[in-house]
Amino acid sequence: MAGVQADGTPRPDELTLLYRGPLASCDYDCPYCPFAKRRDDPDRLRADRAALGRFADWVAAQDFPISVLFTPWGEGLVRSWYRSTMIELSHLPHVRRVAIQTNLSSRLRWVAEADRDTLALWATYHPGQVTHERFIGKCRELLAHGVRFSVGVVGLPDHAEPAKRLRAELPDEVYLWINAAEGHLYTDEEAAGWTAIDPLFGYSRTPHRSLGLPCRTGQSVVSVDGEGTVRRCHFVERPIGNLYDGSALRALRPRLCSLPVCDCHIGYVHLEPLDLYRVFAGGVLERIPAATPD
Repeated sequence: MAGVQADGTPRPDELTLLYRGPLASCDYDCPYCPFAKRRDDPDRLRADRAALGRFADWVAAQDFPISVLFTPWGEGLVRSWYRSTMIELSHLPHVRRVAIQTNLSSRLRWVAEADRDTLALWATYHPGQVTHERFIGKCRELLAHGVRFSVGVVGLPDHAEPAKRLRAELPDEVYLWINAAEGHLYTDEEAAGWTAIDPLFGYSRTPHRSLGLPCRTGQSVVSVDGEGTVRRCHFVERPIGNLYDGSALRALRPRLCSLPVCDCHIGYVHLEPLDLYRVFAGGVLERIPAATPD
């Protein structure tokens, strides 16, 4: 800890916040996603907007370095309040990075209003939900605006050819990652095919044994929900405090992982023995490697 803030709460040296509010609606109907074509009722949308506003106000009021990754269950950027919040946070001097996971289905004109040194996008291409031409067009729009972004595909068999085509048409400096499909076991031949597209696929191929290993979550990285409840990460249910009453900041400390395995990038990227902060230096939240992987 670097001391205390004016309100008496601890001042961390830096803090990364993985925020996920009530929003669960999505405009896509991917068969591998439980939130496909889900619609939120007006009450939930109002609650999500209010929760996001409260979170953004808290971030703005702090005086230590903060990075934010929005990981909504649904698609956030089709909602105006996510776009405006991304713009707002990107201009705060103590916010080092503000990123969001997105399918790029929304209009992207808003990025011109953001600070592109701070803004970043983690984009996922879902073949079958959007044409190749439309998606690559969105990528080119981001490139024209100078926005940092990565692009990824779920490693299902029928996604292999679309992923190869996308890789061929993206500039080399745009990282295309492959996520292992949940519950899918890859033969060495299949893994080699995906590794030819994403040289870092090996990190995603199989879950990582994590029990008892040191992890940055709970110390310099935490998960926050719409009520401000803070957990060490999205995958450990036990709360450690609340963002808004200061208890979460007081609870920050080094921790060992309490789960047998970690199989999601937004979790295992923070496992210290994997050394992925070196691999993704400068782009941990948006999943951009420090150097183009070979």
